[in-house]
Formats: sequence, C-alpha cells, structure tokens
Amino acid sequence: MEFLGYFGALAMGALLGLIGGGGSILTVPILAYFFSIDATLATAYSLFVVGLTAIVGAASYWRNKQLDVKTAIVFSIPSFLAVYATRRYVMPLIPEQVFAVGDFVLTKNALVMVVFALLMMGAAISMIRPQKNAMAQPEGEPKFNYPLILVEGAAVGALTGFVGAGGGFLIIPALVVLARLPIKLAVGTSLLIIAAKSLIGFIGDVQNYKDQIDWAFLSLFSIVAVFGILLGSWASRFVSGDKLKPAFGWFVLTMGAFVIVKETMWK
Repeated sequence: MEFLGYFGALAMGALLGLIGGGGSILTVPILAYFFSIDATLATAYSLFVVGLTAIVGAASYWRNKQLDVKTAIVFSIPSFLAVYATRRYVMPLIPEQVFAVGDFVLTKNALVMVVFALLMMGAAISMIRPQKNAMAQPEGEPKFNYPLILVEGAAVGALTGFVGAGGGFLIIPALVVLARLPIKLAVGTSLLIIAAKSLIGFIGDVQNYKDQIDWAFLSLFSIVAVFGILLGSWASRFVSGDKLKPAFGWFVLTMGAFVIVKETMWK
C-alpha cells in the first residue's frame, strides 16, 4: 500500500504541473488511505506538501513574469491570519466525537474527510465545466475590491486550515474577478498565495503536533511530490492540460463521492 501511496504522490505532483492545479486535492486521501495517517495529521502533512510544491510552481511563473506580488500580499494578509488561527486554535477545539444520532457517530476525522470530499467535488466541477471567456480579463493595473478581497481571503484561509488543501480553484476566480488579473497572472499569483498560507498553517500544526510529525516520512513524500511537479511541468510542453483537466475532474468527483460514502455509510 505504501508503494501505491508514493506513486500517488508522484502522480499528484505531475497533475499539478500539467494542469496548474487540482493535483494537491488528492494529498489528504493518499495520506489517509494509503498510509493510514490520522485525518487531522494528514491535513497538517498536506499543508507542508502543498506549500512546498506550490513554491516550485510559483518560481516557474516568476521567471516568466506571470506573478503579481502586490496582489498576492493584498489577498494573503486575511488568508494568513485565518489559516493560522484555524490550525492553531480551532482544530484542537473540535471534539473527537462531534455528535451521535442513534447508531451513527460522526467523529472528528470523519468530519474532516467529509468536508474535504465536498471540497474535492467542488474542485472537480470547476475542472469539468468549460472555461468561460468572461474569466479572461484585459491586461492592466489591478483594481482591488478590498472588502470582497478581505472576505474571500479569510474564507479561503479558514477552509485551507480546516482541510489542508491549497484552495486554488477558489483563489484564481477571486483574483480574476476581484483584482481583474489576466488568467495566467492569476494562476502564478495563486501559487504564491497557496505556498505562503499553507506553510504558515503548517507552523500552527508544528506547535500543536510537534511530537507526532514524522519528519523523515514527510520529507520523502514531499520530495516525490516535487519530482512529480517537475515531471508534469516538463510533460506540459507535449500534453494539453485543457484536455486532461475534464477527465481528471471526473476522477476527483468520483473520489469525493467515494470518500463521503466511506466515511458516513461504509463502516
């Protein structure tokens, strides 16, 4: 099973490199199901892996001048605060048994996985649906809608903190609509935001779970994922990400449904 888990890490990174997003949505299920890691700790590991792989991707966009640092800072401040507060203070407050109705018991781990599965399904739908031309805003100086950016940044940060995913499928539309960034610039900027807030969220986990983190395993898993994103970035020159994205979306949608069934009915 561990061999399949490392293969999954490689595939996750490769997909991220090929289509610019979505691959990291598989990190938590890979850690939870192939390595039997507690769901809460798996979200912590995922923050580190997602942050590290996003840095590699952001560096590529930076070299191509497709990354807006100013926009990243404006969006990131509320997101940083939300993701750190969620990991450091909110997650430890959730009881191991959230509630029980008759014979059904919803545990903390199951709640995390169900919310994550819903996020997977939302990401899948965004990949399956054809892109609209309205998303392609004209080049120019970003015009910030500060109140909406504040709310969006905080919401994405809290969601990232809870499930340990990058949230790129939420950030990119927000940057295009609220900051009027061209789509390619929004993708590069999103990777920088994801990298920073994921790693900041992981700092909260280090403080809470420092005795539980297996640094040797986390390092090896991360190296495999980074190798995958480099492989995917190279392969993107020969394979169209636009053709792969819908097929991967259907796969993620199926996986999300499977996780919900497993955590709520398959006992």
